[in-house]
Amino acid sequence: MAELNTFQYTPKDFKSDQEVRWCPGCGDHAVLNAVQKALTELGIPKEKFTFISGIGCSSRFPYYMNTYGFHGIHGRAAAIASGVKIANPELSVWEITGDGDALAIGGNHFIHAIRRNVDINIILFNNEIYGLTKGQYSPTSEKGLVTKTSPFGTVEEPFSVGELVIGAKGKFFARTVDANVTLSTQIYVEAANHKGTSVIEVLQNCVIFNDGIHDVVTGREVRDDRTIILKHGEPMKFGKDSDKGLVLDGLKLRVVRLGENGITEKNLLIHDAHESNPGIQYMLANMRYPEYPVALGVIRSVEGNTYETDVEKQIENIQKDAKIKCMDDLLTSGSTWKVE
Repeated sequence: MAELNTFQYTPKDFKSDQEVRWCPGCGDHAVLNAVQKALTELGIPKEKFTFISGIGCSSRFPYYMNTYGFHGIHGRAAAIASGVKIANPELSVWEITGDGDALAIGGNHFIHAIRRNVDINIILFNNEIYGLTKGQYSPTSEKGLVTKTSPFGTVEEPFSVGELVIGAKGKFFARTVDANVTLSTQIYVEAANHKGTSVIEVLQNCVIFNDGIHDVVTGREVRDDRTIILKHGEPMKFGKDSDKGLVLDGLKLRVVRLGENGITEKNLLIHDAHESNPGIQYMLANMRYPEYPVALGVIRSVEGNTYETDVEKQIENIQKDAKIKCMDDLLTSGSTWKVE
């Protein structure tokens, strides 16, 4: 693949001629910008990219990309993306989906793509609502949320995307915020370079039907103290003054303040995204404010066999020892007769 690094693009090269029809202020605009920036850093020719989507506001994404794309049906993006990758393993395949599209009607496709470790990149826009269909609660809506389909508040426990990914044997999980284009771009590049299913949860804002749902942790005045950006190999430190951190207290994570009770940076946990045991990564993915900061960045990134590679190897091994090498061999094998 070294020769592909000669391809030089700008984000404009990945913009299509279609009018972007998301609502003004929608977080999807920032996600689109970050993806287009990330693709310029991969050294891959444009014809090797394809974007697959299901149904929802986010699923308009392929129209706005100057790449190959396919707008699928509700919940089936993961199945289509898997088929595209297996049929043509050289493609860089991106699935664009939302919390409703991926986790409700598409839930089975989502977890099984992850379990199989198909080499696709799944960007999951999580605004905790159904936006395109005008404001029904979704699988990630907070319990008690009042919506058009839950006028007295939801009584369901919401999915945690990270918990679901890791529970499905996921090898790569990251989380970002729509407005943080710099962090998002870095994550998309790392996801693209990871071999296997990469899932990136984007805390995305729907300005019409769930405006400000993530502000409690992503708001400009509070985000430094209520989120932690994890970096592999670095201490888990956060806060506006970088004076807080995470330690392991027995079997639980605990927030500490540097300088109190003799706590120094040496006492803090070091983030290991490459650790195959997902125990601490699982806890990091599930951290919620106010007890914890919400974890951003690449939380888990471990190696594993990919589905399409194992399928190719299996076919090669079978063909190597098979007596049937072509269609004529198949037609003349076993019991045959000639019709006069």
